[in-house]
Amino acid sequence: MVDVAVIEDPAVAEVCMDPMRARLLAELAEPGSATMLAARVGLARQKVNYHLRELERHGLIELVEERKKGNVTERLMRASARSYVISPAVLAAVQPDPARSPDRLSAGWLIAVGARLVREVGALITGATKARKALATFGLDAEVRFANPADRAAFTEELTTTVAALISRYHDENTPGGRDHRILIALHPRPQPAEDGDS
Repeated sequence: MVDVAVIEDPAVAEVCMDPMRARLLAELAEPGSATMLAARVGLARQKVNYHLRELERHGLIELVEERKKGNVTERLMRASARSYVISPAVLAAVQPDPARSPDRLSAGWLIAVGARLVREVGALITGATKARKALATFGLDAEVRFANPADRAAFTEELTTTVAALISRYHDENTPGGRDHRILIALHPRPQPAEDGDS
């Protein structure tokens, strides 16, 4: 079982978007059979089997074990990943593109850059998994609280200058065998938790 699977095929995305199949995927974080799942989700075993066949056919679940019980073979299945993300590549013709609206201060541009991150890293994960190789990545996640908009603007300016200096120190256009890397730094207000009673 991999940690995160990035879904790049529209047919696979369609299969897992079905609410019952999404529920079955969640239930299959631990191995289970159609009989076990039928009791948990309140569906007939035959219907659960139908959904499991579709999930298996699209690589979303995998066989863990087969057990013989009289004339019946019980198949224990498990999700093929702990979590799933649908790549923007699934909607290739309408996926967000940072080049279409290059305003670094717009929320739309930030979403487009984030979508590109999911698409690119998803493709890298797929390639690394097939090649059975590790993928070198790094992520930094932090929170900062600003006293006022002027402080936020000053922080943004200083961050931009600092990162530009760091890039210029390490970037080497002419290194034989070098590999380009993409850097993404995002700043946005943290969503507030929903108040009790809010929908």
